[in-house]
Amino acid sequence: MKKKESYKNPVFFISAIVVGLLVIIGAFTPEQFGAVAQTLFDFTTLNFGWFYLFAVFIIILFLVGISVSKHGKRRLGPPDSRPEYPFFTWVGMLFSAGFGVSLIFWSVAEPMSHFFITPFPELEAQTEEAARVAMGYSFFHWGISQWAVFALAGLAIAFLQFRKNRSGLVSAAIEPVVGKNKGIANTVNILAVIATVMGVATTVGLSFIQLNGGLSSVFNVPNNIGVQVIIALVMLVAYLASSVTGLDKGIKWLSNINLGLALLIMVIVFCLGPSVFILNSFVLGMGDYISSFVQYSLRLSPYTGGDWVYQWTIFYWAWAIAWSPFVGAFVARVSRGRTIREFVAGVMVVPPAIACIWIAIFGGTAVYSDLNNGTQIAEAVNEDVTVALFEVLGVVPFSDILSIISIILIFTFMVTSADSATYILGSMTSKGSLNPALITKIIWGVLITAIALVLLFTGGLESLQTASLTAALPFTVILLIMTVSIFKEINNKNSEK
Repeated sequence: MKKKESYKNPVFFISAIVVGLLVIIGAFTPEQFGAVAQTLFDFTTLNFGWFYLFAVFIIILFLVGISVSKHGKRRLGPPDSRPEYPFFTWVGMLFSAGFGVSLIFWSVAEPMSHFFITPFPELEAQTEEAARVAMGYSFFHWGISQWAVFALAGLAIAFLQFRKNRSGLVSAAIEPVVGKNKGIANTVNILAVIATVMGVATTVGLSFIQLNGGLSSVFNVPNNIGVQVIIALVMLVAYLASSVTGLDKGIKWLSNINLGLALLIMVIVFCLGPSVFILNSFVLGMGDYISSFVQYSLRLSPYTGGDWVYQWTIFYWAWAIAWSPFVGAFVARVSRGRTIREFVAGVMVVPPAIACIWIAIFGGTAVYSDLNNGTQIAEAVNEDVTVALFEVLGVVPFSDILSIISIILIFTFMVTSADSATYILGSMTSKGSLNPALITKIIWGVLITAIALVLLFTGGLESLQTASLTAALPFTVILLIMTVSIFKEINNKNSEK
């Protein structure tokens, strides 16, 4: 595809204009923008929270069913195709693009939040039973449910792109159901681009704050906007440099580094921390997760009231659904040649398993410390969630070294996520090209960093994140259409090429 064609594509300039307007509004009227965004988000979650829960549950059942069926042996590509990337690299890519940096942030913050304010009103906070429920619920939120959303989007895009020779756009994944309609296709793709830009920009911006907090705790670096600007510029240079090297070098090698570092720090903290307690809490937490899976998946509170489920479970599902076009498209791109069964098992089992182990090690260490050593990590997290990880590292030996490794890991995870986002945005705005023009990727990379910095300065960052989650409602409908598309195309032998 020629470079100039990106700018002739209405998806490119319409989405860029809309995002630009939202950023200007968020920068100059952050309070009003935040109020409107919160109102929209509250409306969608309170009125359609049941829809999110039901849709995600249906998606899980569909993916399990199709993977164990006779169709599970079919490949995402020609029948003789084989995977492009080794298993370790593939898992690293999945993990890096799909919330790796968010897991580092929440692996301590979430269980300690549930430990401090319990998911059930009748459950007393900061007790052994509260700790047990906190761990089980954290496993649930980072388990197969949110990854099923990414798997569904990725499977629909990958099967139609690599098996049926369609484009790698979100709109192409619903074409078998809605037909070829340029207006619908452009609208869906524009929504996908806007949701991706807003979601990635807010995550990048929050990572600047977390990195600054880590540097402040280890090296006494000032925690202010000036340092965050420097972090932003260093990160921008890093992920643009990675973007120049392409998918098979930059993202591939960064993903290997990410997974390697993550496994290294997990092993170190496990060995230095309360190892037996971590193992016990992991096994018990997995048991609670499995036994409570259906209840948690469909839990609402129409009789007792309360908004805990809306603040956590439904928020997470909206978050995953809003990100599904980006993560799904990237997962599809790196999964060519794998069987449907291997794809579903890999995406829905391996990253969630790593996530649960990570939470057991870091969250478990925090819980143990508060229960047995009288520390107040839960109180500290309640005051400021950005300190969660470094509070835990402070209670184990060699905390400074582990904090440095964690800072490096957060940085490399964020660079990989931003790099993969610029690649997917370039593809989305280049009619699904597998090799979008470098200038297009650079434009999106610079815009994402600029948006994050502008909103950091003006205090509108969290408002943009809230606004981005309203995209979950239309994308929930799109995901359900994708399930029908996959079922229809996988049984349509006449369309096989």
